[in-house]
Amino acid sequence: MAYALFCNEARLSKAYPTEADVWKVARQSGLVMDVRPDQDRGTEPMLDNEYEIRRCEPEPQEDPIRNQLEADRESPFSS
Repeated sequence: MAYALFCNEARLSKAYPTEADVWKVARQSGLVMDVRPDQDRGTEPMLDNEYEIRRCEPEPQEDPIRNQLEADRESPFSS
């Protein structure tokens, strides 16, 4: 099973192999905010607006691992 970024029922991103991969893409896209729920826990990442990360089936011709490798290559933060 793969993961993708959704807003309401619409899938907005490619499918990726892990939830962490989608978090990385969402952060690079500016959709992640750091919020401080209380002083003891520090900051926690939270998706902006009504975005959420959910499990999904990849499209028939889609390869989540290839999507992840491409995202890593295109990332300005990759080494």
